[in-house]
Amino acid sequence: MSRQHRAAVLGSPIAHSLSPVLHRAAYAELGLDDWSYERFEVDEAALPGFVAELDGTWAGLSLTMPLKRAIIPLLDEISDTAAAVEAVNTVVLREDGRRIGDNTDIPGMIAALSERGVEKVESAAVLGAGATASSALAALARICVGPVTAYVRSEARAEEMRGWGERLGVEVRTADWERAAEAFASPLVVATTPAGTTNALADAVPEGPGTLFDVLYDPWPTALAAAWSERGGKVVGGLDLLVHQAVLQVEQVTGRVPAPLAAMRAAGERALAAR
Repeated sequence: MSRQHRAAVLGSPIAHSLSPVLHRAAYAELGLDDWSYERFEVDEAALPGFVAELDGTWAGLSLTMPLKRAIIPLLDEISDTAAAVEAVNTVVLREDGRRIGDNTDIPGMIAALSERGVEKVESAAVLGAGATASSALAALARICVGPVTAYVRSEARAEEMRGWGERLGVEVRTADWERAAEAFASPLVVATTPAGTTNALADAVPEGPGTLFDVLYDPWPTALAAAWSERGGKVVGGLDLLVHQAVLQVEQVTGRVPAPLAAMRAAGERALAAR
């Protein structure tokens, strides 16, 4: 009898997570019939108890907000990538009981851009300053050869982004959110803000813009992404990021390489279309 393997995504709220759709599609494509992937509503207070009760059937966890930092003290080891942004979104549960944390959001961003032909840029702009923005800076540290301008709403956020820049080896300049439309002159713009935040900027998109990476995927397209496409720009979306980071999670947790990118993306597209 084959050993059962369990994996799951944890977070709060979690009901709308696409992770189960993507991971189950991968397991089906890979013929991993004894693997399951669930979702659990877990907040920061409940996380230590949940992790403590994991038994030998568990192979891996995906972490979403607000758990990406809270999981770190519960792990035996984290990767340099995760340590750089103090955020873990992937935990591999070894058969010897060790818990190893990683961050696949950063290489996932790089892979999503590379898939669309964006491998090096002279400069970039980031809209927003939350947890996703720090991951974006970590990704830009590897592909942007010049400065990154972050458009933020407060001096505290500006200081935070400059601090992340120093830590990650990126020259970060900051500007007030009121000037966010100036970002559109950059060859690469990464929008990391919550749904609706950039809608008012859609009319400011110029003809023939560069590349927009909008990390949202539902609703899609955002007003900004739609305007960007209409004016001839290249758009990378949140589903691209979600799929690429999930591919890396599947590979780490199952040990099967490569994970089936096309099958996972198709499953995600079907799920979003049905919403």
